[in-house]
Amino acid sequence: MSKKDKKKARKAANSVAGANGVNAATPGLFGNLGAWMREHPSEQFLLGAALGAAACYVLSNEELRAKILKGGIELYTSAACGLAELREQIADLKAEVEAEQAADIDAA
Repeated sequence: MSKKDKKKARKAANSVAGANGVNAATPGLFGNLGAWMREHPSEQFLLGAALGAAACYVLSNEELRAKILKGGIELYTSAACGLAELREQIADLKAEVEAEQAADIDAA
C-alpha cells in the first residue's frame, strides 16, 4: 500500500462526516481538530509552541497571575457559600417535613 493510499485510508477512518462536512461524532467548534492535528504535524508543533508561550506569559506576569488566583479564590468562595446555603435550605425543608409528619401522627 502506497503512502497516499495509507493517508486516504487513515483520513476516511478518522472522519465521520455528516452532510455539511462537520464531524458528527464530536460536534462543535473543534470537532475535527484531532484529525486535522494528525494530518498536519508542523501545525501541531506551532499550536504547542503557542500554548507554551501563553503559559509562560501567564506564569511570568505577576499581575496577571494574581488576577487569575484572585478570580479562582472568589469562585471557590462563592461556590462554598452557595453550597452552605443549599445545605441550610435542605435542613429547613427536612424540619418542615418532620413537623408535618409529627402533626399527622398526633392527629391520628
